[in-house]
Amino acid sequence: MNSPPDDIESPKTMTESRNILFIMYDQLRRDYVSCYGKDIVDTPNMDRLAAMGVRFDRAYAQAPVCGASRMSCYTGRYVGSHGAGWNGIPLSVGQKTMGEHLRDAGMDCWLVGKTHMVPDRAGFERLGINPESRSGQRLAECGFDLVERDDGLNPEGAGGRYDDRGAETYNAYLRARGYPGENPWHDYANSALDEDGNILSGWFLKYNNRPANIAEQDSETPYMTRRAIEFIRTAPADRPWCLHLSLIKPHWPYIVPEPYASLYGPEDVPEAIRSGKEFETEHSILRFMTRGRIGSTFSREEVRQTVIPAYMGLVKQCDDQLGVLLDWLEENRHLDRTMIVLTSDHGDYLGDHWLGEKMFFHDTSVRVPLLVYDPSPMADSTRGTVSDALIEQIDLAPTFVAVAGGTPQAQWLEGHSLLPILHGDVTDLDRDCVICEVDYSASTFAGALKAGVRGMIGVMIADKSWKLIQFDSGDAPLLFDLVNDPDELTDLGRDPAYADTVAAMTRKLLHWAMRPSQRVTLSHDALLRMREMAVPLGIAVGVWDETVMPELTVKYRDLKGKPWQEFRHEPDG
Repeated sequence: MNSPPDDIESPKTMTESRNILFIMYDQLRRDYVSCYGKDIVDTPNMDRLAAMGVRFDRAYAQAPVCGASRMSCYTGRYVGSHGAGWNGIPLSVGQKTMGEHLRDAGMDCWLVGKTHMVPDRAGFERLGINPESRSGQRLAECGFDLVERDDGLNPEGAGGRYDDRGAETYNAYLRARGYPGENPWHDYANSALDEDGNILSGWFLKYNNRPANIAEQDSETPYMTRRAIEFIRTAPADRPWCLHLSLIKPHWPYIVPEPYASLYGPEDVPEAIRSGKEFETEHSILRFMTRGRIGSTFSREEVRQTVIPAYMGLVKQCDDQLGVLLDWLEENRHLDRTMIVLTSDHGDYLGDHWLGEKMFFHDTSVRVPLLVYDPSPMADSTRGTVSDALIEQIDLAPTFVAVAGGTPQAQWLEGHSLLPILHGDVTDLDRDCVICEVDYSASTFAGALKAGVRGMIGVMIADKSWKLIQFDSGDAPLLFDLVNDPDELTDLGRDPAYADTVAAMTRKLLHWAMRPSQRVTLSHDALLRMREMAVPLGIAVGVWDETVMPELTVKYRDLKGKPWQEFRHEPDG
């Protein structure tokens, strides 16, 4: 861990963390946050938060797609443990969530924004759970109590609406301010307007360099930020809370209102991270993705030069609204008792590696920003520092439970609390690799490949030197040298010279895969106590005589009895 810069001052009043503000952006790339070292977008408020706490440099999402990543974050469990490995796959009603863990520890857990949660309605019916009950509502909302649920999408196609509740409250807000139509989320917040009054949908990338036809203060990021402030202002002072502010930008549609639409242009677009050699990959899934509609579109330079300035504007707006929030927290004396955690559910390829969207395992997609401010005096020694520890987003849930004063349940929570790093007690966690998984079985390109549901499950394992990506699809694994090839342009998985490295990383993967992830009904301490239960409970397997384990057979020694013939009789009748 690096030393704090000399010009960083600690906040003047520090107490134990009482509340948690958990901020997650959607599809925010790590390298578009300026404190991560690249001069793409200036993000002074995210940098300010980093200076207040610890910037984690090697933080990884557990999946390269919204729903699966978030389900891991909210359960503290790997994708293979909770099973919801793709958007639209319900989270099993049997999974325990962050909200449940925190309420057990005496802390409320609230939501403003997105979860991408799909409830397990079949599980509700099987178990007789009333979805209208309070417990049913929490199970349907990933364990959160709602301030406002908004997954940030309200599209409609020939098959109907994507989300029957999409932007429900936000659309009502827009209509109350005079924006007309059934879906101002699309027609104004996420579309432009031409000189003839035609609505130019933000779904069409060619229009992303135009400003969204909405007042900036009415757009989604300021709106959601105000909703968070309203909650904090009115939250009961006598009960600690965790607020998940889950913002829906800079996720597509890539369109932003003025003044942000004019901040950046094609001249500001960074050079694409890609090589001709990687386009010729023999990996069937990656090859299909680079040549599919999304990959082919985002690989075009005219698309990148149109879309990326809008993406940069969205990032800048996110940063400015973070500044609004931090200023309000400081002015209202919340900073001295509120832990603040900032991250993203995954990144965005934006044409890097000949890809668009996310959905694969390059760092562009799965290595995420993570900034943590802990107001506790115990964290003073680490303010403004950078941690090189391998971090997974499943570490957040046990961290929050520890802040709430509870004991993380290790049989459920597969991550580690970050408090020892934040408090300067250690520089690394007990971890030698990070894991990311995805289940493409329900994806459209799995159908196009005519693949079975097994071969479309992929896993990435990485340490600080190597990254291995493996599918059960018949493809050779992908291997990247993260030290000498940090941009991951050269796949070494088929090179015989690296066979030993592939084997070593595969052994690590096998070790991880053999963890007891489904053994959740007993705590680790209870399992250890069970080891001694045979002694007091009298099970005497393998005991030769009374002298071997007298404490085990105390109830079986020095007994007197009679032959059965002396007392047995037939029952009457």
